[in-house]
Amino acid sequence: FPTFFSQLPDPAIEDQGKDYIRPILNKYAAVCVRCPGYGTRTNTVVLIDSEGCVTFTERNMINADVNQWQTSTYEFKLHS
Repeated sequence: FPTFFSQLPDPAIEDQGKDYIRPILNKYAAVCVRCPGYGTRTNTVVLIDSEGCVTFTERNMINADVNQWQTSTYEFKLHS
């Protein structure tokens, strides 16, 4: 992974791309499996633009609590 990354909810980063990334996470959250003791615990979105800039965002459930999530975002450029 790249040497630079950001942990949300850093306010300076949290607002960047939220109008694009958060709706995607919310849309596909409907595909999550939620059962007692079993279910989806991670959501991942990978965005790649036409210039090879990648945004990798992953949301992980904390302590198997559906109300606690940690979001990590990594940005890097693909080598051509």
